[in-house]
Amino acid sequence: MQKTNIFTAIPEDLPEELLQTLVKRDRIHIERIVSRQHVTPENQWYDQQNDEWVMILQGQAILEFEQDKQTFKLNSGDYCLIPAHCKHRVVWTAEDQDTVWLAVHF
Repeated sequence: MQKTNIFTAIPEDLPEELLQTLVKRDRIHIERIVSRQHVTPENQWYDQQNDEWVMILQGQAILEFEQDKQTFKLNSGDYCLIPAHCKHRVVWTAEDQDTVWLAVHF
């Protein structure tokens, strides 16, 4: 058994988005993502094999979906389900604080 806190061990220097696996079992993968003004490169889309449920624990972000170029601004406490192969990207994350995500892939 081990206890830890989702908001600890965030590096001072974060040149790239931090992805950290918290739990990985047969058909589920839970990770912490920390964004510090990180965005998905222009014209690049995530196209994932599995469904992904994401929640903003701290900070803010804007997700863009390729279909219809629809965008959603997510604030602390907001979450959404991204179906497998739903192309999406992060176009903005908060400037004044780290954005901490909880992502569940299944």
